[in-house]
Amino acid sequence: MNWFYVFLGGGLGSVFRYGISLISARFVTQFPISTLISNVFATLFVVIFSYFLLKKTDVNWIQPLIIIGFCGGFSTFSTFSLETATLFQMGNYGLAILNITLSLFLCIGLVYFFNK
Repeated sequence: MNWFYVFLGGGLGSVFRYGISLISARFVTQFPISTLISNVFATLFVVIFSYFLLKKTDVNWIQPLIIIGFCGGFSTFSTFSLETATLFQMGNYGLAILNITLSLFLCIGLVYFFNK
């Protein structure tokens, strides 16, 4: 049954990721804001479900559905890597470094803050 939860969550996460990319494409052209938003929210969901729900409940479907499936489909390290490399190749060094900095500090910061 866990395979089904991962499948369902991954599909939903991917659809949400696509929706964010469509919405954010209207506002920002050079900075990869949709990937940043997706990764930050996926990290926030992992933190919320890992540290608050999994510790307080024995529900077995949360991890495969939400953490592995949804957050795995919603976040994307490969796109982050591609977009950052593209920014460097296009000579947008400031945006590339900003992307790296924001992504790392926001995502790791969320985990650190909620893990105290």
